[in-house]
Amino acid sequence: MTKTKVMIIDEQPFFRAGVSQALSNQDDIEIVECDPNNDTLAAVEAYLPDVTLLGSDLATHSGLELGRRITRNFPNTRVVILSPDPNDEELFEVIRSAAVACLGKNASPKELVDTIKKATHGEYPINETVISRPTVAKHVLQRFQDMSMLGDRSDIVVAPLTNREKEILTYVADGNTNKQIANILQISEQTIKNHVSAILRKLNANDRAHAVVLAIKRGWISVD
Repeated sequence: MTKTKVMIIDEQPFFRAGVSQALSNQDDIEIVECDPNNDTLAAVEAYLPDVTLLGSDLATHSGLELGRRITRNFPNTRVVILSPDPNDEELFEVIRSAAVACLGKNASPKELVDTIKKATHGEYPINETVISRPTVAKHVLQRFQDMSMLGDRSDIVVAPLTNREKEILTYVADGNTNKQIANILQISEQTIKNHVSAILRKLNANDRAHAVVLAIKRGWISVD
């Protein structure tokens, strides 16, 4: 059985432990805890979670900014923001961060599990929240209108590759298969597949060869 990998990111050890305990009876969920005072992005890259549960009230970081960095650098990871008391303004910022959901930290275990499952299946539970919050819906509509006036510039927006992704793409450029790269780096073939999928999404590439060409053009990798 393939398990959903969930990373809990919060500065409070007791809160992380509480969330872990709330999810511990879910046989299809694998859990790891992360202290955001450490190198969070490195931890995310090493674990490649399907879902991160990220506290918004971080003292040493902006939880929402950290969420933006995770969604930007790891497009396959779905971010769920956990807030002590999410108001309309924070909810709007959560939407801007590209997180898929926002829950209060007092959410029930059932709400948490349901949200994780929806996020894993590609759903955006935050849309349900927006519908029930007219003020937020108005903000979102206004933002879309502002963006349409500026024109669509999505063609020039490219998410940066992590060092690991650059390393993997260099091996791809050398003609290695996913299995060969996995053997070289001593990690699982599935992890390599996840990295390659993230690379294609970040570069808006059609396939591996296209990704290599785009990365070379931008100077992110070089082929001797």
